[in-house]
Amino acid sequence: MTLHSITYQARIRIMHWLQQIRVVALRKPFAAAAVIAVAGMLFGASMGASEISRLHAKTLEQRASIEQTRREAQREVNALSARMGELQAQANRLNALGERLTRVGKLGDGEFDFTSPVGLGGPGPVQDMPARGLREGMDAVDAELHESGRQLSVLEALLFDQQLERAALPSRSPVASSYITSGYGSRADPFNGGRAFHKGIDFDARSGDPVMTVADGVVSYSGYRSGYGNVVEVDHGNGYVTRYAHNSRNTVKVGDLVRVGQQIARAGSTGRSTGAHVHFEVWENGRVVNPRKFLGDMGVTRG
Repeated sequence: MTLHSITYQARIRIMHWLQQIRVVALRKPFAAAAVIAVAGMLFGASMGASEISRLHAKTLEQRASIEQTRREAQREVNALSARMGELQAQANRLNALGERLTRVGKLGDGEFDFTSPVGLGGPGPVQDMPARGLREGMDAVDAELHESGRQLSVLEALLFDQQLERAALPSRSPVASSYITSGYGSRADPFNGGRAFHKGIDFDARSGDPVMTVADGVVSYSGYRSGYGNVVEVDHGNGYVTRYAHNSRNTVKVGDLVRVGQQIARAGSTGRSTGAHVHFEVWENGRVVNPRKFLGDMGVTRG
């Protein structure tokens, strides 16, 4: 039986007793006074039980409200935690991208250190931050990270294109530890003694020495040409073609993808040649040019 039903039944009994007291009071006044006193005590007890019931219900209601508030606060914390995880992932990606760009751009050590924390500071006082302010701050950081990531991605693409372009530009000697024996341009023909135009540069080499491509590209010719002997030609895809001649044998075929410094032939003296060496030519947009400007300071000297 519930507290409410007990109280209700008590009230019914009290009303019944009051009726009886009224009858007795008419007949026996002193007995009626005693009955009234007892009835008053019982009525007071009834009212106390009713107040207890009301307070108990109020307590249960407050507990339910507190539990609801606690659950809502926890959902808010969980949402902020998930958002913080997303921002941390974005920051980690940007740090990795920044380190990669530092390597690609060949920036000095310590100039951009993405592993060290950023120095922060400022005067007080400090106030509590409302949840709404924290969400707005996270939204602002998210927008900044997104824009920074977009800009860094564009920069990465530009640096990568530049890196590919540099890799496809002749920039090294086709023979290791060698020197130039005959330069580009007019010279005395080694066979007939007359004047002749030399289309490339001759590098000293021993028969069988590795002949290396001077830039990335695709082999566009590998075979024998009159006067040149065994020849390899590499198309670098940017208007440049390089030619390597008088090889004892070629080690690549047409269509092969080659990287800068990769062996493509063995030095020799095939074709119109007085001895083992490497004849090197550079063609730019269909016109032969002086290869010397592409060699730079590669330790190559003239013999």
